Order: sequence, then structure tokens, then C-alpha cells
Amino acid sequence: MAFKFENLQVWQKAMDLNDLTFEISKEFPIEERYNLTSQIRRAIDSVSLNIAEGSTSQTNPEFARFLGYSIRSVVEVVCALFIAKRRNYLSNEIFQEAYSKSEELVKMIQSLKNHLK
Repeated sequence: MAFKFENLQVWQKAMDLNDLTFEISKEFPIEERYNLTSQIRRAIDSVSLNIAEGSTSQTNPEFARFLGYSIRSVVEVVCALFIAKRRNYLSNEIFQEAYSKSEELVKMIQSLKNHLK
């Protein structure tokens, strides 16, 4: 693996959540294409992108800052999942799966962030 982020378990978990979120958003109604679908996809992409970008940082505080952005993006994804659930775009089972994976990912990111301090 050529890049540091590829070896990070937290980045790999972020990519797994990215795949799940993308599949979930495929089921949203067509009228949500430019609203909720676009928003949740941009937010979930931001998670792994910020981890990757931060991993190339020159300093630990800079990497920690990017990890903070990743956490915020996961929270944005969770909020979008709540919206989708309230609009009946996804089942409770799918919501719970994505919610649990999001919660696990935030804990992992926060742990890495704390380790960098």
C-alpha cells in the first residue's frame, strides 16, 4: 500500500460505511436526488476523504483537526439517516445497522484523535 491512510483501520471502516450509505441512498425517491441523496453522499464521502487528507499532515494536531471534520461528517450522515427514516425511505433494521456502524466509527475516530494528542 502506497499511502499511509490505506493502512488505517479507521479509514477502512469509513469506506465500509460509505458503501453501505451509498446503497441505502439508492433507495431514496427520485425527488430526493438533489436534496437528501446528494447531501448524505457528500457527507459520507467527506468522512474518508478527511481521514485520508489528514493522514498526510505534517503534524499530529493537524491530523487531529481533520479527524474532527470526519466526526462532524459522520454526525451529518446520522442526521440524514434520521430524516430518511422519518420520511419512511428506510426500514428500522437498515437504520439501526447504519446507526450502529456510524457510532462505532465515531468512537474509532475519536480514539485515534485522542491518541494523537
